[in-house]
Amino acid sequence: MVSTNYLVIGSGIAGLTFAVKIAEKFPDRTVTIITKANEDESNTKYAQGGVAVVLDDEKDSFKKHVNDTLIAGDGLCDEDVVKMVVRDGPKRLQELLLWGANFDTDSDGEFDLGKEGGHSEYRIVHYKDITGYEIERALLKKVHQLKNVALWSHHFAIDLITKHHVKDPNAKENACYGAYVFDQKKGAIFTIKADSTLLAAGGIGKVYGHTTNPVIATGDGVAMAYRAKVKVTDMEFIQFHPTALYDARGDQSSFLISEAVRGMGAYLRNKNGQRFMLDYDERAELASRDIVSQSIDSELKKTGDTHVYLDCTHLDMDEFKKHFPNIYKKCKQNHINVETDWIPVVPASHYLCGGVQVDKDGKTSMDNLFACGECSRTGLHGANRLASNSLLEALVYAHNIFKYHANHTYETLELKIPEWNDEGTSVPREHVIIQHNLKQLQALMRDYVGIVRSNDRLEMAIKHLELIRAEVETFYKLAKISTSLCELRNMINVAHLIINQSIARTENKGGFYKLDNVKEKGAKL
Repeated sequence: MVSTNYLVIGSGIAGLTFAVKIAEKFPDRTVTIITKANEDESNTKYAQGGVAVVLDDEKDSFKKHVNDTLIAGDGLCDEDVVKMVVRDGPKRLQELLLWGANFDTDSDGEFDLGKEGGHSEYRIVHYKDITGYEIERALLKKVHQLKNVALWSHHFAIDLITKHHVKDPNAKENACYGAYVFDQKKGAIFTIKADSTLLAAGGIGKVYGHTTNPVIATGDGVAMAYRAKVKVTDMEFIQFHPTALYDARGDQSSFLISEAVRGMGAYLRNKNGQRFMLDYDERAELASRDIVSQSIDSELKKTGDTHVYLDCTHLDMDEFKKHFPNIYKKCKQNHINVETDWIPVVPASHYLCGGVQVDKDGKTSMDNLFACGECSRTGLHGANRLASNSLLEALVYAHNIFKYHANHTYETLELKIPEWNDEGTSVPREHVIIQHNLKQLQALMRDYVGIVRSNDRLEMAIKHLELIRAEVETFYKLAKISTSLCELRNMINVAHLIINQSIARTENKGGFYKLDNVKEKGAKL
């Protein structure tokens, strides 16, 4: 068993920011970060757009940013949380700069601010089209400078340790004591006992298969919390990014065409060349993501086409190459000349607006357990996340969780935690059950629980999901632990939450659209 003061599950912007701050504040305490892939592999790494933050007092204001966020969230944001996050943004950005993160500037040395869908002003601080990658680089460099931080890559968190596992009478009924962790290289499971645990395990995109997320986004944090009976809410609000590069080969790792491309002035067209967004929203291509995704979905259902197009041919190509070098390169690799060709695009699962419910200090419904980043539900996003608010949210909440820990001491309990018990299990000779059920699950979620839903399809989804769950649980009880098996189990838990919370919602809001909730005649979608 390993003991640590602070256990951080996940190595994206949320987890690393907290780790840096708490380690610097308490150099005599230990911080352990575990991540299931390479240390830099996270949703943060793939964030193209940037950090939404108010810096220009003449053209912009906190009030405008707050209002834009509330409009995107469609009445379900916590307004106090929105105000707190927006006002705290500039300070958190300054810390990133002090830690060595780079952002694009203009010829005068001022930030080259971008604008994205749903924003009323230019306020996106970015680094080319790889902002997340740059932030991740700076944070990892900082983490490696701190002697009291241990960062273990290729370590997978299987389950949170609660009283259910701890037979010690001193253990509290509703508290977290660390996690059981699978060392993927050694094939061994061990216990990490922690005074405080932070879930910063990222998103759930792989549940849908076609996603802009990396393959590691399997909802591990949400699923672990759910199994530990921690409160999880708003899982029906899945944001689909409107413009993922369409791949006719069916590649599931969708490449993101940043919202900032539409912010620069690109047009969405159907195969006939019509700018169809003007039929759905007066903001056209700059409408919020939910509107654009639903509009594209409507166009595809009407025409039977597999994709629509993003037209950049009228844009200044020197500026395009300067701002979006990776996008330009990726299109070229796919034999698309952005200067003359329209880019084929389709919506893909992008961001979870719900998750593990937390308060302003990042506290969950379980003692000693905190959550931050995409796996958490803070109240900032409401029914739909405003573009580039996610990195901002992670920075602010990581800071709030740090502040809470700086002012509250945690007692190190000498508890007897049993080792992981895998008696009666064996290494399976075939893994076809995992891959077969994974493909079935992803197809189920895309077909029955996609951008536009219905109670009929959701009820059918429950029945199909139960068949998958029963088969996987039987396999899980008999098989030695593997990462792919645990990920599948987690995705089944996440799918269960999404489907049931979708059925429970009786009003269409933001990114959530269910046909049964449409009362007005002649609705566009």
